[in-house]
Amino acid sequence: MTKKSTYLSVSTLMLMTVASVISLRGLPMMAKEGLNMFFYILFATVLFLIPASLVAAELGSAFSNQRGGIYTWVKAAFGPRWGFTAIWLQWIQNVIWYPTVLGFAAGSLAYFFLAPELSTNGYYNGAVIVVFYWMATFFTLCGTATIGRITKYGVLLGTIIPGILVISLGVIWMLRGLPLEFLQPGAGALTEHVHPTFFPHISGLGSLAFLAGIVLLFAGVEVQAVHVTAMKNPSSEFPKAMFFAALIIVVLFLLGSLSVAAVIPASEISLTAGLMEAFRMLMEKFNLGFMVPILGLLTAFGAIGGVMSWISGPSRGLLSTAQEGELPPFLAKTNANGVQINILLVQGAIVTVLASLYFLMDNVSVAFFVLSAMTVTLYLVMYILMYAAALRLRYSRPDLPRSYKVPGGMIGMWIISMIGLTGVVFACVVGFFPPSNLPVGNPAFYVLLVLGGLIFFLSIPLIIHHFRKASWKVEAENDISNEKK
Repeated sequence: MTKKSTYLSVSTLMLMTVASVISLRGLPMMAKEGLNMFFYILFATVLFLIPASLVAAELGSAFSNQRGGIYTWVKAAFGPRWGFTAIWLQWIQNVIWYPTVLGFAAGSLAYFFLAPELSTNGYYNGAVIVVFYWMATFFTLCGTATIGRITKYGVLLGTIIPGILVISLGVIWMLRGLPLEFLQPGAGALTEHVHPTFFPHISGLGSLAFLAGIVLLFAGVEVQAVHVTAMKNPSSEFPKAMFFAALIIVVLFLLGSLSVAAVIPASEISLTAGLMEAFRMLMEKFNLGFMVPILGLLTAFGAIGGVMSWISGPSRGLLSTAQEGELPPFLAKTNANGVQINILLVQGAIVTVLASLYFLMDNVSVAFFVLSAMTVTLYLVMYILMYAAALRLRYSRPDLPRSYKVPGGMIGMWIISMIGLTGVVFACVVGFFPPSNLPVGNPAFYVLLVLGGLIFFLSIPLIIHHFRKASWKVEAENDISNEKK
């Protein structure tokens, strides 16, 4: 039983969800599109964020007395094989994501050290990634309460406060009556319009790939469902946390991007230099350049908070599969705080190996983009399973207690799920095509790599499930019994 002092509040889970979804890294990319950002954010919100939030809220409230998140949901609908596959997909895509997001944290921290050139140094990036990841793992091993506190303050100090600062400066700029760059002729870097418009000019697969990238900025709203059992009244509090988190995500993305676009010309916003360069230019417009190092430190802290929100989520779901005999029993081991210690150690080892690429290669951006594209397609397959599970359970288990239901009855569930599936399938298909501004080489070879990665990683959980042993569950249950004594 969760102690009263360790219950997760609505605000804490809300901020943990915001941390797992939102990243200020997306602001320069959307700001570069000028007024087109409204179309992209509207597209991502309607076809991805809202459907995922509604469906996750229903599934989370229906299984509020069970842990496991996406594993529990899909298992109830399609059996343990596909439940294991779903949580595996959610977990493995994160293993590749950790080094990339911590590379962003390393770049932000370089501005705190007043040495932006460090952000391109492979040894510096590799070292910071390894140190930060294992530090985040250590805090995760301290338990849910510690995770919640650090993630909460990480998203407050490293995401919301910098986001509010950017938004405030943008508002001040507008109130002063200064020129709004996104209204100037030629605004919108990836369009061919002379005058800015709300609708982008899509001229090829490169433009579509960019749109898919915006959609994926909103991914992850379902990941904190594994913590529903740590809430005092999960059946009612979990849906509230999901809805408020979605609202914060949309507001920060929209107003933050609009503020950057108002002050900085699209031609001067660098997609490669990232958020800190945009911060530097924005601060200098207001003679606040001295704040850039502080923002670098806060942004790095926010990135670490985001990583912690993910470390504790999918790996917790994977623990449930190990405890039910889907994985070798040594992965079902937990520490005194009930945290999945061996899973986190294995995960950390993989991340360390991936981070070592920074030591071995001068430029790994393209390599990591290919790896990220592979894992993105895997993640989207997981969303397909989630929507399918929600639909299936409405028919197979209509009497399952659901304190929150997608509105509109069965028709409403079908409409919301089909909207979500449309967004997911679209992003998945486009994920096989590289952006036109990325030097990935032969496009056919790129498609083969991404498709091969999808087939390879998708086959792993199916193979493991096929060869699992009955003794795994018995040993896991014995270990759990011994730990409770």
